[in-house]
Amino acid sequence: MNAIFPFLFEDFLSSVVGTMIITNKDEVASSELRTHALDIIEAGIHRVLPEITMNITLEYDSTRNVLKIQGEEHDLSQGRLFVIGGGKAAGRMADVLLKIMGKERITDGVINCVDTGYDTQPIHVVKASHPIPDDEGLYGVERMLTLKGQYSINEKDTVLCLISGGGSALMPSPVDGIDLDEKKQITKLLLGSGAEIYEINAVRKHLSRVKGGRLGEFFSPATVISLIISDVIGNDLDVIASGPTYPDSSTFSDAYAVLEKYGLILKAPKNIVTHLEKGIRGEIEETPKKLNTCYNYIIGENGNALEAMAQRAKDMGYSPYIVTAEQKGDPARVAQYRAGEIQRGVYEGYDVVLIGGETTPKLPENPGKGGRNQHYAAASLLAMRDYEGDWVVVCVGTDGSDYLPDVAGVIVDKESLVRAKGQNIDVQSYIDRYDSNTLFNKIGASLVRTGNTGTNVGDVIIYILA
Repeated sequence: MNAIFPFLFEDFLSSVVGTMIITNKDEVASSELRTHALDIIEAGIHRVLPEITMNITLEYDSTRNVLKIQGEEHDLSQGRLFVIGGGKAAGRMADVLLKIMGKERITDGVINCVDTGYDTQPIHVVKASHPIPDDEGLYGVERMLTLKGQYSINEKDTVLCLISGGGSALMPSPVDGIDLDEKKQITKLLLGSGAEIYEINAVRKHLSRVKGGRLGEFFSPATVISLIISDVIGNDLDVIASGPTYPDSSTFSDAYAVLEKYGLILKAPKNIVTHLEKGIRGEIEETPKKLNTCYNYIIGENGNALEAMAQRAKDMGYSPYIVTAEQKGDPARVAQYRAGEIQRGVYEGYDVVLIGGETTPKLPENPGKGGRNQHYAAASLLAMRDYEGDWVVVCVGTDGSDYLPDVAGVIVDKESLVRAKGQNIDVQSYIDRYDSNTLFNKIGASLVRTGNTGTNVGDVIIYILA
C-alpha cells in the first residue's frame, strides 16, 4: 500500500530550503532583498510541483486496487486503467503517478507535454508545442482517441486524465472542416487581442473534438477521472485546458460573440466563422452540458503557491500579506495600481506583498519581444520609482516561461533604475513598444530563468518593502 504522506508545512519548508529552481540565481541575487525575494518565489513554485501536489492528494491501496483522491475512493478493481491528458505539467504528473501506483497497474496511455525524458512507460509521452499548437500535439491526441477502439474500453474501465495549464494548446484536435493552420491563426489572434482566458477557451472549445467536455464524452461509458493542476483564475473547471472532461457552460453564440467583441470576425479564417455560424443555427451539435461518468479534481492551484510563499516569508522574519490569487487585467495598468496602493500605505504593517493570477496584454500591431511578466516588471520599474524606502519586485510564470521559453520573469529594484539611468535608457519607450525583454537585456541582472519547471499555476508576484 502506497499511503499518502502526512503533509506538514514544516517538513515542506525543510525540503524547500536550498532547492534550486531559479537557474541563474547567482547572476540576479545581487542583494539581500533580491536573494530573499527569489527564495520566497522558489518556495511557491516548489509547493505546486506535481511530486508535492500529487502526494498530498492521492493515496493508492494496491491490496484493494482503490485510488483515493482528496478523500474520495475510486474502485479500479473491475477493469483496466488508461492514462491520457496534456499540459505543461503532464509529463511530471505521469512520472509521479507511476511512482505512486506502479507501472504494472496501467494498461496503456498517451500524454502531450512540452518536454520529454520521463521514464513513464507504458504511458507514451508526445512532445508538443505551446502556446501555438503543432502537428505533434495533433498526433498525440489522435493516439489518445485510438485507445478506445484499440482496447474496446468499456464501462468497467477507468481513464485517468492528467490536465494542467497549457493543455488547450498542447491538445489540439480541430473539428472537421478546420485545419491546424487555421487553429494556429485564430489562437494567435486571440492571444494578441487582450481577450480573457475564458473567452479564448470559449472559442477553442467550439472548434475542437476534445475540448469543452468532448474528451470525457468520447470515453463514455468508462469512468473518467481528471487530476488537474490549475493555471486559471478562480479555478473554473470548464476553463482549465478548455475543460476536456467537464461540462461546457459556453455556447456557439458565446464563441462568436468573443470574435465580435475583439474585432476578429473579418480577421479570423473564414472556415472558423462559418463553423460557429452553423453551430448558432443548430446545424452542429453543442458541446456537452452534462457528463455523468466524469470526476474532476483540482490538486494544485495558485493559492497553494502563495500560501507557501507567505510561510517562507514568515520564517525569514517578514510580515507577509496575500492580496489575491486572482489578479487580472492589463499588466501595465495593474502594476501602476499596485504601486499606487503601496505608496498610499494600503499595506501598511506588512513588508512582503504577495499576488497571484494572470494579466492579459493587448499587443500593438508590431510588438517587440517580451511577455506579460516582463511587461509588468517594466511598468513596475517606473511606478515604484518614487517609493521612499528600498524595494524589490519579482514576477514570474510558475511554468518557467513568460511567453519566451527561456525566461520565467523578471526581478527589479532601485538599482535597476540606477542602471537604466546610467545607460540613458528611456524605459517608457520600451513599455510602449511592448519590448520589455530587450529592455531588461540592456539593464542586466534582471531576467529570471528556471527552465521548464514541470508545473503551471499561473503567475506569482512578490514585493519586498524596506
